[in-house]
Amino acid sequence: MKKDRGKVWLGVAAIVENQAGEWLLVKKTYGGLKGVWSLPAGFVQEAETVTAATMREVLEETGIVCNVKGLAGFRSGVILNDISDNMAIFHCEPIDNNQPFLLQEKEIVEACWMAPADIVQHELSSVMLKEMAHQQVVNHIHPIIENINPGDVFGYSEYHLFFKK
Repeated sequence: MKKDRGKVWLGVAAIVENQAGEWLLVKKTYGGLKGVWSLPAGFVQEAETVTAATMREVLEETGIVCNVKGLAGFRSGVILNDISDNMAIFHCEPIDNNQPFLLQEKEIVEACWMAPADIVQHELSSVMLKEMAHQQVVNHIHPIIENINPGDVFGYSEYHLFFKK
Protein backbone atom coordinates (compact mmCIF):
# COMPACT_ATOMS: atom_id res chain seq x y z
CA MET A 1 0.00 0.00 0.00
CA LYS A 2 1.40 3.39 -1.03
CA LYS A 3 1.56 5.89 1.81
CA ASP A 4 0.27 9.42 1.33
CA ARG A 5 3.39 11.51 1.90
CA GLY A 6 1.75 14.80 1.03
CA LYS A 7 3.54 17.23 -1.24
CA VAL A 8 6.70 17.76 0.81
CA TRP A 9 8.90 14.68 1.00
CA LEU A 10 11.91 14.10 3.24
CA GLY A 11 14.11 11.15 2.41
CA VAL A 12 17.52 9.95 3.49
CA ALA A 13 20.34 8.10 1.78
CA ALA A 14 23.54 6.56 3.14
CA ILE A 15 27.06 6.51 1.80
CA VAL A 16 28.20 3.57 3.89
CA GLU A 17 31.99 3.44 3.51
CA ASN A 18 33.94 0.36 4.59
CA GLN A 19 37.58 0.20 5.75
CA ALA A 20 38.73 -0.30 2.14
CA GLY A 21 37.08 2.98 1.12
CA GLU A 22 34.34 1.20 -0.86
CA TRP A 23 30.71 2.33 -0.79
CA LEU A 24 27.69 0.13 -0.15
CA LEU A 25 25.48 0.13 -3.26
CA VAL A 26 22.11 -1.40 -4.05
CA LYS A 27 20.02 -2.12 -7.14
CA LYS A 28 16.32 -1.47 -6.54
CA THR A 29 13.47 -3.53 -7.96
CA TYR A 30 11.22 -0.53 -8.69
CA GLY A 31 11.00 3.11 -9.71
CA GLY A 32 13.38 5.38 -11.55
CA LEU A 33 16.43 3.66 -10.07
CA LYS A 34 15.33 0.14 -10.99
CA GLY A 35 18.33 -1.91 -12.11
CA VAL A 36 20.96 0.80 -11.54
CA TRP A 37 23.42 1.17 -8.70
CA SER A 38 22.32 3.66 -6.05
CA LEU A 39 22.59 4.23 -2.32
CA PRO A 40 20.41 2.62 0.33
CA ALA A 41 17.64 5.17 0.83
CA GLY A 42 14.09 5.76 1.98
CA PHE A 43 11.69 8.13 3.69
CA VAL A 44 11.81 9.52 7.21
CA GLN A 45 8.92 8.23 9.32
CA GLU A 46 6.94 10.03 12.01
CA ALA A 47 8.81 10.56 15.33
CA GLU A 48 12.13 9.64 13.67
CA THR A 49 15.28 11.72 13.19
CA VAL A 50 17.04 11.72 9.85
CA THR A 51 19.96 9.81 11.38
CA ALA A 52 17.69 7.11 12.81
CA ALA A 53 15.91 6.84 9.44
CA THR A 54 19.26 6.45 7.67
CA MET A 55 20.44 3.60 9.90
CA ARG A 56 17.02 1.92 9.67
CA GLU A 57 16.93 2.08 5.86
CA VAL A 58 20.45 0.64 5.50
CA LEU A 59 19.56 -2.20 7.87
CA GLU A 60 16.19 -2.91 6.22
CA GLU A 61 17.55 -2.91 2.67
CA THR A 62 20.91 -4.64 3.15
CA GLY A 63 21.11 -6.16 6.63
CA ILE A 64 24.16 -3.97 7.36
CA VAL A 65 24.27 -2.26 10.77
CA CYS A 66 25.94 1.16 10.54
CA ASN A 67 26.66 4.36 12.41
CA VAL A 68 26.15 7.83 10.99
CA LYS A 69 29.37 9.87 10.95
CA GLY A 70 28.02 13.08 9.45
CA LEU A 71 26.08 14.86 6.74
CA ALA A 72 27.56 14.45 3.25
CA GLY A 73 25.06 16.62 1.41
CA PHE A 74 21.49 17.46 0.61
CA ARG A 75 19.49 16.97 -2.57
CA SER A 76 16.36 18.99 -3.30
CA GLY A 77 14.06 19.12 -6.30
CA VAL A 78 10.49 19.62 -7.41
CA ILE A 79 8.71 16.80 -9.25
CA LEU A 80 6.28 17.83 -12.02
CA ASN A 81 5.95 21.36 -10.57
CA ASP A 82 4.04 19.77 -7.66
CA ILE A 83 6.02 17.76 -5.10
CA SER A 84 8.97 19.05 -3.09
CA ASP A 85 11.39 16.09 -3.01
CA ASN A 86 14.21 16.47 -0.47
CA MET A 87 16.92 14.04 0.64
CA ALA A 88 19.60 14.28 3.32
CA ILE A 89 22.63 12.18 2.39
CA PHE A 90 24.73 10.86 5.25
CA HIS A 91 28.23 9.41 5.52
CA CYS A 92 28.13 6.17 7.51
CA GLU A 93 30.41 3.35 8.55
CA PRO A 94 29.49 -0.31 9.02
CA ILE A 95 29.78 -1.69 12.54
CA ASP A 96 31.22 -4.93 11.14
CA ASN A 97 33.17 -4.72 7.86
CA ASN A 98 32.68 -8.46 7.29
CA GLN A 99 28.91 -8.57 7.81
CA PRO A 100 27.13 -10.44 4.99
CA PHE A 101 24.24 -8.88 3.07
CA LEU A 102 20.68 -9.76 4.02
CA LEU A 103 18.66 -8.16 1.22
CA GLN A 104 15.10 -6.91 1.46
CA GLU A 105 14.15 -8.87 -1.67
CA LYS A 106 10.90 -7.00 -2.27
CA GLU A 107 12.88 -3.77 -2.83
CA ILE A 108 16.52 -4.75 -3.45
CA VAL A 109 17.75 -7.19 -6.08
CA GLU A 110 21.49 -6.87 -5.45
CA ALA A 111 24.04 -5.17 -3.19
CA CYS A 112 27.80 -4.75 -3.41
CA TRP A 113 30.78 -2.74 -2.20
CA MET A 114 32.34 -0.57 -4.91
CA ALA A 115 35.26 1.90 -4.95
CA PRO A 116 34.34 5.50 -5.83
CA ALA A 117 36.66 5.45 -8.89
CA ASP A 118 34.75 2.41 -10.19
CA ILE A 119 31.39 4.05 -9.43
CA VAL A 120 32.29 7.00 -11.66
CA GLN A 121 33.14 4.66 -14.55
CA HIS A 122 30.33 2.11 -14.13
CA GLU A 123 27.60 2.39 -16.78
CA LEU A 124 24.92 1.30 -14.29
CA SER A 125 25.71 3.91 -11.62
CA SER A 126 22.94 6.47 -11.05
CA VAL A 127 23.62 10.08 -12.03
CA MET A 128 23.63 11.31 -8.42
CA LEU A 129 25.90 8.44 -7.32
CA LYS A 130 28.44 9.20 -10.07
CA GLU A 131 28.44 12.89 -9.16
CA MET A 132 28.97 12.18 -5.44
CA ALA A 133 31.84 9.77 -6.18
CA HIS A 134 33.38 12.23 -8.66
CA GLN A 135 33.11 15.13 -6.17
CA GLN A 136 34.62 12.95 -3.40
CA VAL A 137 31.87 14.04 -1.02
CA VAL A 138 33.15 11.86 1.84
CA ASN A 139 36.09 14.26 2.14
CA HIS A 140 33.72 17.14 2.99
CA ILE A 141 31.49 15.79 5.77
CA HIS A 142 29.57 17.92 8.27
CA PRO A 143 30.00 15.95 11.53
CA ILE A 144 27.18 15.39 14.02
CA ILE A 145 27.13 17.73 17.00
CA GLU A 146 25.21 16.06 19.81
CA ASN A 147 24.39 16.65 23.47
CA ILE A 148 23.04 20.14 22.88
CA ASN A 149 19.81 21.26 24.50
CA PRO A 150 18.24 24.20 22.64
CA GLY A 151 16.00 24.76 25.65
CA ASP A 152 13.50 22.67 27.58
CA VAL A 153 10.70 24.88 26.28
CA PHE A 154 10.97 23.15 22.87
CA GLY A 155 10.54 19.62 24.24
CA TYR A 156 13.05 17.88 21.97
CA SER A 157 13.59 14.22 22.82
CA GLU A 158 16.52 14.14 20.37
CA TYR A 159 18.43 17.01 18.75
CA HIS A 160 21.38 17.05 16.31
CA LEU A 161 23.28 19.77 14.47
CA PHE A 162 25.53 19.31 11.44
CA PHE A 163 28.26 21.89 10.76
CA LYS A 164 31.54 21.73 8.91
CA LYS A 165 34.46 22.19 11.29
